[in-house]
Amino acid sequence: MTAVISFLLFAATMTLIIWQPRGLSIAWPALGGAVAALLFGVVTWTDVLAVTHIVWNATLTFVALIVISLILDELGFFEWSALHMVRFAGGNGVKLYIFTILLGSVVSCFFANDGAALILTPIVLAQVRALKLPAPIVLPFVMASGFIADTTSIPLIISNLVNIVSADFFNISFTDYASILLFPNLISLLASSGVLYLYYRKQIPTHYDLSLAKQPMEVVKNRTLFKLAWFVLLILFLGYLFSEAYGIPVCAVAGFTALLLTWFAHRSGLMKAGRMLKQAPWSIVIFSIGMYVVVYGLKNAGFTNWLSAGIEHLSSYGPLAATLGMGMLAAVLSSIMNNLPSVMIGALAVDASVIEGPVREALIYANVIGCDLGPKITPIGSLATLLWLHILARKQVYIGWSAYFKTGLALTLPTLLITLLGLYFRLLL
Repeated sequence: MTAVISFLLFAATMTLIIWQPRGLSIAWPALGGAVAALLFGVVTWTDVLAVTHIVWNATLTFVALIVISLILDELGFFEWSALHMVRFAGGNGVKLYIFTILLGSVVSCFFANDGAALILTPIVLAQVRALKLPAPIVLPFVMASGFIADTTSIPLIISNLVNIVSADFFNISFTDYASILLFPNLISLLASSGVLYLYYRKQIPTHYDLSLAKQPMEVVKNRTLFKLAWFVLLILFLGYLFSEAYGIPVCAVAGFTALLLTWFAHRSGLMKAGRMLKQAPWSIVIFSIGMYVVVYGLKNAGFTNWLSAGIEHLSSYGPLAATLGMGMLAAVLSSIMNNLPSVMIGALAVDASVIEGPVREALIYANVIGCDLGPKITPIGSLATLLWLHILARKQVYIGWSAYFKTGLALTLPTLLITLLGLYFRLLL
């Protein structure tokens, strides 16, 4: 009976999160699901504390990164970057397309996939329209910005909320994580670029009028703050590299940087600190804890034990089968039930298995890659995709779910397979 209740609570929670009736925040269905799980005895308060211990660092880091992204966006930092890409391409449409992908990968790497979807998508759309490119040409560019936000969110712990949750769960350090997944991310970038180009090659313009583009510094709202922002970002990245040696959590580094940049922005008059902190996605904290409490109910009902048995059987065929199988399984789960609960389910299943050594390591990282890339198959796979679709709709660009699924399937599966093979060869080293 507990298994049935756990599944029904999970299904109801996910339905409300995806549907969002009357603009309901994703935090409240997750919180409601967690409360219901407690009331029905599916989870205990001990489980709630365990979940909070797992996700607090990830969620607070995410909030800090979004605050940093919003300030930089208000400053004109990302539009300045996009205009440089326009100018570097020199009027060549194919180069502009490739540079758009590269910019998306950099933003996703350092400011998280949700930050890339939130900030870069409207900028790319505005740039394409400013260059007066025909309407059919808009789609390849916005699809590239949305697709690359997730497919290149692999390399660093902070590149995706999924990465932070998994790294915290298995106690993987920032440098150890990067040393394994930088190479697969490069493979994913190359595969993504190739797949996107082949899919949209007939719609990508050969040339565009460079004279229509603004000068990059025209969009920067405060040059002094712009220079300070580079200094603050340097502190952020140095903090990532050296904080683990002193036992400082990633969220403390990101949080300090967010507060420092907020203070500079407030002093410069660019924006009020109160307004900036109010815009921070605090609902994600409630969402993460609530959603993972509901997922923990599935664990208590034995769902992750069933997965563990399947993973153990799969791993008996060797590390290549384990890598490909785990990655594909995580991708399917993510596309159906969203990648945030999926990464926890996968991590709990791997942790409950008897697998050790290199194969266990392959399973851990394949689960991350599957949960980073797999969500692109369907519109409901990740918060970044849902956010991206919402932004496009506000800009009068509508992509139907059936059209998205057809495109997402064609783009994601080859990229995912190639990336998982990249992980396998990296682990061989």
